[in-house]
Amino acid sequence: MKYKTILGAIFVLALILTGCAPAPTEPAASDTQAAAETPTVGVPVTREATVNVSESTEFGHILVDGEDMSLYVFMADTQDGGTSACTGDCAVEWPPLISQGSPVAGEGVDATLLGTITRDDGSLQVAYNGWPLYLFADDTAPGDTNGQGVDDGGLWFLVSPTGEPIQQ
Repeated sequence: MKYKTILGAIFVLALILTGCAPAPTEPAASDTQAAAETPTVGVPVTREATVNVSESTEFGHILVDGEDMSLYVFMADTQDGGTSACTGDCAVEWPPLISQGSPVAGEGVDATLLGTITRDDGSLQVAYNGWPLYLFADDTAPGDTNGQGVDDGGLWFLVSPTGEPIQQ
């Protein structure tokens, strides 16, 4: 009987000590690896996004990101609405242009038209003239404009330096 009482006391003491143990301060290697493998929507950015102007032979002057990839607006979004209608699978096909702070206006870009909206996940999406800006997954090289005029849950258009959709 004494043996069971001592064993029970040791068990209770072990439970108490386990509950009082300090939490680990660094994530385990497997936690870090799992976090690194978690897919994110949008273009991963570690700094402020840059918006530039480029010349398209077919569409004239258009907005592009810092890597010279074409930028688009989604006509299902509400201009100056502050929200994006492109989430979930849409945001995989049409990644939002994400910034880690205030976006940077490149040459030819009207800085007064440049801003951000806060997406549902808390990230900052670059907006121009009130329109949230997106890239297109099928644009694989600078100068590609494969998303122009696509009807994918709504119409998608390139953006002019004046901030208007190029609807041609």
